[in-house]
Amino acid sequence: MEKTPRYFVTAETPARIHAMSREIKLIVVVRDPITRAISDYTQIISKTPDIPSFENLTFKNRTTGQINSLWSPIWIGMYAQHLERWLAYFPLSQIHFVHGERLISDPAGELGRVQDFLGLQRIITDKHFYFNKTKGFPCLKKPEGSSKPHCLGKTKGRTHPKIDPEVIQRLRDFYQPHNRKFYQMAGQDFGWQ
Repeated sequence: MEKTPRYFVTAETPARIHAMSREIKLIVVVRDPITRAISDYTQIISKTPDIPSFENLTFKNRTTGQINSLWSPIWIGMYAQHLERWLAYFPLSQIHFVHGERLISDPAGELGRVQDFLGLQRIITDKHFYFNKTKGFPCLKKPEGSSKPHCLGKTKGRTHPKIDPEVIQRLRDFYQPHNRKFYQMAGQDFGWQ
């Protein structure tokens, strides 16, 4: 097993992985691209606090409302564009999409679907999780007698900055055709508004 968030969006990765194994099963975690972009920005400002606001970076020209689709936090959420490259090398049957919002609200259900995709017996259930209200994410309980539960690290679960609702709406309008194309390609409607 190998993982990194950049694999899905790096252009040369599908060919490299295909050359390594044509039979590999791929798991891609996706979430609402707007929430994901804000989360990326939150990560960036934790390391570089003096950068411009999310609103300023989102637009090429705020007056015209033209979205800066080359800004990495926006570009990464254009999932259909990235999936096209993967589908040139792998059939959809070898790709499983984990619904990021459901991974938070129903981790056992999402991991059950992952276990099914991998052909594994469903071992992970609700009893393996508890919700950490401070982080806003579920934590994995460890077996009896072992150390404390495993929760996401300190870089996860940060409070997101408040974003102008008009900017959110413009992003919804921008992502709508991209999301519809992704739903069609993935064979799954993720319900992002």
